[in-house]
Amino acid sequence: METGDGRRGDQGATLHAVSSAVLAVTRHLSVHEVLQVIVRAAARLLDVRYAALGVPDDEGSFAEFVVEGVTEEDWERIGPLPRQHGMLAAMLRDDAPKRLTDIRREPEFEGWPHAHPVLKDFLGVPIRDGESVLGIVFLANKRSPGGFTDEDEELLTLFAAHAAIAITNARLYEHNRELTVVAERNRMARELHDAVAQKLFSLRLTARTASALAERDPARTVRELEQVERLAAEALAELRAVIFELRPADLVDGLVASLRKHVEVLDRAHETSVRIAADEAVVLPEEHEAVAFRITQEALYNALRHAGARTVEVRLGTRDGQAVLEVADDGSGFDASGGGTAEPQNGLGLASMRDRAYSIGGELTIDAAPGKGTTVRLEVPL
Repeated sequence: METGDGRRGDQGATLHAVSSAVLAVTRHLSVHEVLQVIVRAAARLLDVRYAALGVPDDEGSFAEFVVEGVTEEDWERIGPLPRQHGMLAAMLRDDAPKRLTDIRREPEFEGWPHAHPVLKDFLGVPIRDGESVLGIVFLANKRSPGGFTDEDEELLTLFAAHAAIAITNARLYEHNRELTVVAERNRMARELHDAVAQKLFSLRLTARTASALAERDPARTVRELEQVERLAAEALAELRAVIFELRPADLVDGLVASLRKHVEVLDRAHETSVRIAADEAVVLPEEHEAVAFRITQEALYNALRHAGARTVEVRLGTRDGQAVLEVADDGSGFDASGGGTAEPQNGLGLASMRDRAYSIGGELTIDAAPGKGTTVRLEVPL
């Protein structure tokens, strides 16, 4: 009876360990993050010194390979992965679990590069989605004596089945994000065609009419030229709106609603987490809202393209009779004083943003330091 209770206790502990590892994996959405967390979780689950996960490509090698227990410097010194030889290549060919007491005694073993750690006991298990192999997880050098057991292989196989779901979900998420980007590009293309191309076509026809009437009907020619001027102004306004990803109707519902919509699109389209915290009561004159929106776009563009940030947050509120709009990131930052800048300020469009702020009586400030992120702050009198 005690033996049965002990076995149930061991099974409960095992299931809890697997559950914790799977939850750690499923909290991440990008495929690369999921692969990294799978490797860490597998290493902790079976208490090993070294772990790796390889994603097969179509050429007999790995499209991606992540490791745990090896420093980046050592990994660079190790060099390229084996393609047609060695145990990793054997696992790619066989697609079956492999458990070894000492990998160095295997026929496939052909030695390691100088910087490679010394591996002994080895366990490799494929991560499958039906007949398709999504990846292969490799573990080596178990910390407890005796090497890998049957139970270890069962445990890693169970974990690999759950890891397959996490990888598939992450791939679907990234695919949906790509579709979102494509849909947004298509929307912009339609706007460009509908809002600008048609006006330019009308402008061209009107200009031809004015040219044909110039000699015999000067009065009508003047009216046609006035129409040309009006169409040209409208086309220019629409083109500017498209360039800044701002349709004329976008700000009808106010600055806050427009910012929320823009942040949602960026959050779906980028791996970086983009968030917003805004006071719904903040209302500015129409021209001021347009400028504030464009400054926010520029600051977000910089954070997403240049800062390498994990998180970007847009904040809008009031303080001392002023509307305060901030775009803050936790990225690489730069020397805002101008001395030894990590990112040239003119390359970030900061002068343009300051000019925009000045045009509506506002002030733009930049809080940044190398390695400590950047905060772009716009203050506008209410």
